[in-house]
Amino acid sequence: MNSDLVYKTRTQMVADILRKKILSGEIVAGEPLRQDAIAKEFNVSRIPVREALLQLEAQGLVCFEPHKGATATELLPSEIRELFELRALVECYVLEQAIDNMTDQDLEVAGKVLKAFEEAVESGTKVQTWSDLNYELHAALYKPANLPQAMEVIHNLNIKSDRYIRLQLLLTTGIDKAEREHMALLEHCRKRDKKSATELLRKHILEAGQAIHDLLVQQQAGAAVG
Repeated sequence: MNSDLVYKTRTQMVADILRKKILSGEIVAGEPLRQDAIAKEFNVSRIPVREALLQLEAQGLVCFEPHKGATATELLPSEIRELFELRALVECYVLEQAIDNMTDQDLEVAGKVLKAFEEAVESGTKVQTWSDLNYELHAALYKPANLPQAMEVIHNLNIKSDRYIRLQLLLTTGIDKAEREHMALLEHCRKRDKKSATELLRKHILEAGQAIHDLLVQQQAGAAVG
C-alpha cells in the first residue's frame, strides 16, 4: 500500500475528529491539545497529529502559543454579525453584476458544482468537502462579474467565516436549508432575475450567520452552567 496514502488518511482522520470535537464544544476554547496524548488516543505517530493540528490552525480552530503548544481557539459570537453582514453586502453586489454577464456555460459550471454538493451531502462526505463545495458554488456564480478586487475581498471573508460555516453545516439543519436555497438561487440566475437572486442571497447569508450566532451562544451558556 502507498505509504503517502496511509499517512494522508491518518492525518485527515485526526483532523476530522478534532475538528468535530472543537466545533461541537467537546474540546473547549483554550484547552491544550497535547500531541503525545492525541497520538496515543488515535494510535498514530506524532507526525500525522502535528500535520492535523497545522490544518486546523489554518482553519482558525487551533493556535500555537509559545511554551503552551497547540490550544483550541475560541469561536466568538461577536464576530459573526460583522463577518456575515459584510459578506451579504459584497456578495449581493457582485452577484447582481454577475447575472448580466452570465453565459449558459457559466450556469452549467455552477450546476455541476451544485450537483457535486448534493452528492457529497447525500453520501455523508466529510464536512470539509461540504464547506469547500459551498464556497465553490458561490464563487462560480460570482465569477462572471469580472470584479477581481471584490472577489479577493469575498475570498478573505469566506476564509475568516469558514470555521463558522463548518459549524453550521455540521451541527445544525443548515445543510438541508443551504441545499434548497442553492437550487433556488441558481434558478433565479438562470432566469436572470437579479432582484429575486440578490434578495435570496442576502437572506441565505444573514440567516446562516444568525443560526451560527445562536448556536454559539447556546453552547457557551451550556458550558457556563456546566
